[in-house]
Formats: sequence, structure tokens, C-alpha cells
Amino acid sequence: MTFLTKKHLSRRTMLRGMGVAMGLPFLDAMAPAQTPLSKTAAAARPRLCCIEMVHGAAGSTVDGSNKHYWSPEKEGADFEFSQTLEPLKDFREYLTIISDTDLRPAGAYAEKEEGGDHFRSTSVYLTAAHPKMTEGSDIYCGTSIDQMYAQQFGQDTPLPSIQLCIESVDGSGACDYGYACVYADTISWASPTQPLPMTVDPRQAFEQMFGDGATPEERALRQQMSGSILDRITHRVSALRRDLNAADRARLSDFLDDVREIERRIQKTEQHNLSGAARQLPAAPVGVPDSFEEHVKLMFDLQALAFATDTTRCSAFKMSRDVCQRVYDESGVKVPFHTASHHGESPARIADFAKINRYHVSLLPYFFHKLKNTPDGDGNLLDHSLILYGSPMGDSNAHNHKRVPILLAGKANGKVKGNLHVRCADGTPMANVLLTILHKVGMQVESIGDSTGEIAI
Repeated sequence: MTFLTKKHLSRRTMLRGMGVAMGLPFLDAMAPAQTPLSKTAAAARPRLCCIEMVHGAAGSTVDGSNKHYWSPEKEGADFEFSQTLEPLKDFREYLTIISDTDLRPAGAYAEKEEGGDHFRSTSVYLTAAHPKMTEGSDIYCGTSIDQMYAQQFGQDTPLPSIQLCIESVDGSGACDYGYACVYADTISWASPTQPLPMTVDPRQAFEQMFGDGATPEERALRQQMSGSILDRITHRVSALRRDLNAADRARLSDFLDDVREIERRIQKTEQHNLSGAARQLPAAPVGVPDSFEEHVKLMFDLQALAFATDTTRCSAFKMSRDVCQRVYDESGVKVPFHTASHHGESPARIADFAKINRYHVSLLPYFFHKLKNTPDGDGNLLDHSLILYGSPMGDSNAHNHKRVPILLAGKANGKVKGNLHVRCADGTPMANVLLTILHKVGMQVESIGDSTGEIAI
């Protein structure tokens, strides 16, 4: 008779110090003896990440659709990458591109709602619900898919979900066309009357992930110190290392190096912004980089860390805001974002808008690489995640919500095969994509918004 004496480390193990509570990445020591990795906590639930980019896409215009700026020409597994999606070619096996769905609830239902598309769209992206037109506190929309997932499967993680953004508006009061600003400020809704705030400051997000509920004074002291939070858990790390095998020690070292590097970048941003040097974003919190790309990458890093440590399995990330006039020099286009989106159907200006779309998409591989290179049970985090990227608007020049640009990445624990382009029948609700996502991450939901069924992916 063989006795199994192997001890294993709990997936809920935390490294604690002064005002610090840090989860760990999945380690071999967390797998009980003779337990297949596919049955461990690392692969129990897929991670869900929902990313919004505003203003639609050049590929949703008539000219851009004919030129396949967004959607590939071929369907199925042998599709060729379009101009906009070409930066994702290294992740073909993880990609599912879904073309020609419409987000009708983001449009106007009555004459008085005409023109308010920019101030409705964001609230509809993950809810597929038509928001109530109001400038007061009697807001009403729907429950977003990230929060449906968090409410059912996020209660056994330290954070049920995290909500991040790159730009924010004043979430209180009225914006324009008769809509409260909150409709444009968040993609996450815990209920039809409960929008959730999104965090724009990487420091605040970092504290949210790794703080342990310390007093405001302790948190302020930590932020003023130039060292790392890792300095406060050194003794815990040393004790843990003694009980790990060589592979786990190496994985732990890589993880701690990632944490320290993220901290260093946040601290560098704060030091620059407190130095008195001119800022491109003078109204932004001190932890927000002037660089759009650096800001996005920091937020991707934080989401990857949160998924790796099982701090949360659910994130929502708003990469811009409607009517944003930021100039993305790296795209090669000098026209501000919102202005570029109103291209007047000029082929040359649509082509420029496509360059901006391509630039935004080109930032995704940074996140995908992070997830793919992070071991997780019997695979990696990209194997065990499902990521939605897209926009609730189609042709922004017309303010319509037809042929909205949508893609999925990740395999959701084998529930999504990847390497696929699906072209839907005209008029297919984008809510069908949301319903399909919910089913692939384990939710038993009959419908959402104006959905009519699943999409075969």
C-alpha cells in the first residue's frame, strides 16, 4: 500500500506584511498529490477580460468594409489577416474574429434620442440594454456580462472584479444630448441602476490589488516610500522559498521581478509628475503617465498579475472615452481621434482612421504575450482566459452601430477553439456574442439584451 504524504500549498496563500496582502502565481506545490493539473484551482474557472475601444472602426464603413480594413475577406480557419488586425498574426490559434453583428440598443429608439450615440454607447457595450435617457439620478441600463460573471464566480477570489480605464470624465451630472455622464464613463454595471467606477490611476489599481485594508495613513506612507512593497514581505518570501522545488522557486522569482518592475514604472511616473516638469495631462492623477502606450501597458500588466495570482478572474478595461481628441503620434496620423472618426466618407480619411485602429490593436499582443508566457495549471493564462475586444459603434461618421468591430482571444479552458473568422448574417445582434461569451465561461443564461441565440465558435 502506498501512502501519499505530499503536502500542497493552498491556492489562497497570501504573502502579508505592513499593509500588504499579495497572492501568488500558480505553483507546482499548489497541486495535491496525483491531481491532474487540469483539475486544479488554476484551471477551475476561465478568466474573463472585456476591453472597449470607442469610435468604431474604419472597417465598418462601406468603403472600409469593401477594402477589408477590419474583417478578413475569407471565413473559417484559413482567413488572411486584415490590415487592422495584422499585428495579431502571432496569436492566430487564439483568435476568433466575429464580423457583421449590430448593437441596436445603442441606437436611438425615439426622435428625442437622436444624436446621443456617443453618450449611450459605452453603457450598452457589455449590457446590450438601451439606457434610459436622463440627466438625473434615475439612470437605468442593464447588468454587464463582466458583473454577471463576477457575481456568480467572483466571490471566492479577493476581488470579484476589477474595472480599469485610460481616460475618464466626471461621472456625475449631465454630459450632452440629455444623458447623464455616467453612461459614458463605465462599461461595468452591477445592476441596471448600479454603474461601477473605473480606476484610471495605476497606483490606485496596484493598491487595490495588493493592499490589505490598511489605514489611509499607512497607504499614504507606502506611496511616499521609494522602496518596494516586496521589502515588507521579504521574510515571508524567504520562508516560502525553503519549501519550494527549483521550478517553483524560479517561477516565484520571475513573478516578484514582474511586481517590482511594475512598481518601478509607477514610481518613475509619480516622480516625474511631481517634479514640476510640464505635463501633457495636467489634470490627470499623479500616477498616470503622459504616454498613452505606457499607461495601457501598465494596466495590461496589472490585469495579468491579477489573473496570475487569482486576485480576480474578471476585469473590464476601457481604453478610451467617447469624443476623445487625443492624438496618437505612433499611428502616423496627426489628426485627433474623434475628429479622425468623422471622416466624411472620404476614402483617404477613412484610410487614416484605419491606421489609428491598427495602432490600438497593436497594443493587444503585449497583453497576450504576458498571458501566454504565464504558466497556469496544465496550460497558460491565455489558454484559460477569454478576452473580448471591440467597440459598441460601427461607422462613427454616421454614428451607427452596424457591423461593430469585435474579436475574441483565448481558449476559455478549451471551450473556444480559436483560429476562426465567423461572418454573421446581416442584422445578427451583437448581444449574441455576449451570450456566447457567458456560455463559454460557464454561465447558464438564456438571453441578454436583444440576443437571439449563440454564435458557433
